[in-house]
Amino acid sequence: MKFCGECGAGVTLRVPAGDRLPRYVCDACGWVHYVNPRLVVGCVPQLDGGILLCRRSIEPRRGYWTIPAGYMETGETLQEAAARESMEEAHARVRIGKLLAIAHLLNAEEVHVVFRAQLESAEFGIGAESQEVALYPLHAIPWHEIAFSSVAFALRCLVDDTAAGHEQYHFTTFDARLPSGERLDWRYRPPVGYGAGRKR
Repeated sequence: MKFCGECGAGVTLRVPAGDRLPRYVCDACGWVHYVNPRLVVGCVPQLDGGILLCRRSIEPRRGYWTIPAGYMETGETLQEAAARESMEEAHARVRIGKLLAIAHLLNAEEVHVVFRAQLESAEFGIGAESQEVALYPLHAIPWHEIAFSSVAFALRCLVDDTAAGHEQYHFTTFDARLPSGERLDWRYRPPVGYGAGRKR
């Protein structure tokens, strides 16, 4: 940020009085501009034991598989955002279920929220940000072609919960600024007994 959104004057990155973190502070009017994490919301649509994945047609990670997800809009709930993204990216109508996973991406200044969901029908298609949309059985998830660590984490949680016969919600933290670029307390691996890299 270079200029104040209130008066247009230049800003300086400094710790305001009474604060503990650096903020962009206007040199003229003193307005403090807070930069807060953005919410990315998505879901894992399920139907007859399969999950709906989208192959990305845009960067980052073009050509890799992900779940329907995107930035939450002002004026909508988390569940509404997840359902909207499913329609936009996969032309899929879904019923949003329980919370599945929350991942904090410290380096990206984002929080990723993923819900369980049920496809209302077997009708889906290719949205504007997808080049392919497909149902994958849990044993054939293309683990080494998953676009993002937060998505791999959510899918791993779904697979583990399904195998255990219960539904839980899960939390994790990633920070690509670390030397390994890995999750702080978890290292991604395909579930034992599941076909890494195999498609339907």
